[in-house]
Amino acid sequence: MTGGIVLAAGEGRRFGGPKQLAQLDGRPLVEHVAAALRAACDRVVVVLGAHADEVLAGARLDDVVVCPDWAEGTFASLRCGLAALGDEPDAVVVALGDQPSLSRERIDAVLAAGAPIARATDGGAPSHPVVIRRGARVTPEALRAAAGVELGPLADVDTREQLDALTA
Repeated sequence: MTGGIVLAAGEGRRFGGPKQLAQLDGRPLVEHVAAALRAACDRVVVVLGAHADEVLAGARLDDVVVCPDWAEGTFASLRCGLAALGDEPDAVVVALGDQPSLSRERIDAVLAAGAPIARATDGGAPSHPVVIRRGARVTPEALRAAAGVELGPLADVDTREQLDALTA
């Protein structure tokens, strides 16, 4: 079984509000990412935190967990997502909720790496998705040192200008 985690717990300070709900092609950003993961995974969990009630009301999401420690950062949200999936998945694909251009091909390329932890890279810099296989020791250091699969850039949306650039 392959699990998926969408990390979408941030408060969107640079965006000026809940960017999870920002519209792209008629639907919220977070729905784009969840759909990409559903195409490759048997079960997808969306991790929310800040604005959780708003996002739940404004997006169609199937399997959601609210991370009470979201303000501690991405690793806290990742722990919540992994706990929600439990021990069943052989591999877990982790993506950010503000990367609506994520594709099945990109996910498959990182899954094919076969390393305990692998991640997409862009010119050697860490990118997404990240794949965590069962039994891997998941620490911030292990994630930073993960085997890289060079896939080039993956646009993310941190500001309204970046969202506008995706629609231009």
